[in-house]
Amino acid sequence: MIRHNSLLLLFMALCCMVSAAYADQLAPEHINGTQTIDTVTAKSFFDRGIPFIDVRGLENFNAGHIPGAHHLPVKSDFNEQNLHAVAKQNEPIVIYCNGIHCMGSSVAAQKAVDWGWTKVFYYREGIPAWKQNDHPIQTVSP
Repeated sequence: MIRHNSLLLLFMALCCMVSAAYADQLAPEHINGTQTIDTVTAKSFFDRGIPFIDVRGLENFNAGHIPGAHHLPVKSDFNEQNLHAVAKQNEPIVIYCNGIHCMGSSVAAQKAVDWGWTKVFYYREGIPAWKQNDHPIQTVSP
C-alpha cells in the first residue's frame, strides 16, 4: 500500500511538471519567410481588407474571432487547397491563434511559406491582444 501511494505521488508530480512545461511554452517570435506583426499593424491590415486566417479550433473560433476571418483549424482544415481558396500565393495573409502561448499560428505560417506563399504575416499576439485593444470581435451562435 505504501509503495502504491509513493508511485501515485510520483506519477502526479511528473504530470504536474509536464503540464507546467507545456504551459510555459511560448510561440516563436519569428518564423523564417514571414513577417511578425503586432496588434497595431494587424488592425491596419484588417482595415485594408487583408485576409485573416484563424487557425484555432471551432469552439474558440465560435466564441470570438476577428470579423471576417477565415476559419482553417491548423489540426484539420489548414491545407494548401483551402489556403489557396483564401488567397493566391503572392497575396498577403495574416495568420493568428490564441496568442503567444498558442503554437498553431507559427505552425500554420511555416506551412504556408513551405507551400510557396510569399506574403505571410504572423500575428503572434493573436486574439488576446486583439480583444485587449478593444478591436471588434465576431461570434458564432451554436
